[in-house]
Amino acid sequence: MANDELSAAAIQRDLGTRRLGQRVVYYERVSSTNDVAKQLAHAGEPEGTLVIADEQTAGRGRWGRAWLAPARSSLLMSLVLRPPLAPAHSPRVTMAVALGTCDAIHAETGLEARLKWHNDLLIGGKKCAGILAETGILGDEIEYMVVGLGVNVNFAASVAGIPGDATTLADELGAPFPRARLARAILRQVERYYLRLCAGENLRPEWAARLVTLGQRVRARSPAGTVAGVAVDVDDDGALLVCRDDGAIARLVAEEVTLSQ
Repeated sequence: MANDELSAAAIQRDLGTRRLGQRVVYYERVSSTNDVAKQLAHAGEPEGTLVIADEQTAGRGRWGRAWLAPARSSLLMSLVLRPPLAPAHSPRVTMAVALGTCDAIHAETGLEARLKWHNDLLIGGKKCAGILAETGILGDEIEYMVVGLGVNVNFAASVAGIPGDATTLADELGAPFPRARLARAILRQVERYYLRLCAGENLRPEWAARLVTLGQRVRARSPAGTVAGVAVDVDDDGALLVCRDDGAIARLVAEEVTLSQ
């Protein structure tokens, strides 16, 4: 779309956040915003720094899967965070980012985004965004977290290389949408949830209420083997609770599991 400027100045214009996006590092082209953000975080970059790019040459999702998006079409961004949490509780940060992104999409476009465990955002049952969180641990504390977010915005999901189960905001709206405006909204809404999390609030009920996975039959592959059953709940740290076919409850941790629904 014309004048779809994506720059540090465009994102910070009337942003109004306390922490997130107070520093923005913009790249026209980069291998991976998560990789850059991890380097910055390890070097002491302050919390809230946003790394954002118009194009990624080696974007990735979970399990090293490629994250594809045409140049100058999407939001490809990573946040540097330093949450006051034990490492075991780091998935709670993903909850905050997912909830904030859903709220931002709805507020700006009217589209209802739901969540697929553990890190996908769906519109109309099709994937429009994904989250990749990576944690740096020092001793028994979180040194930093880098939370990457990719949102399909202004391209047709039918372009070559894009999975058939994907959608974009432009496809859903029938028109392109200003990316900087959406980035500002995401930063504002994610900060709202993140500050609540840092203050000790439990985001699990709100996150669980948006999970389309609950109540569905799932088949999970993990290092311990295959688990088949119905996803019945999630715990405070985001683990999926599955009632197996034998009636026992299995607790599945996102970092170790892929689902086949």
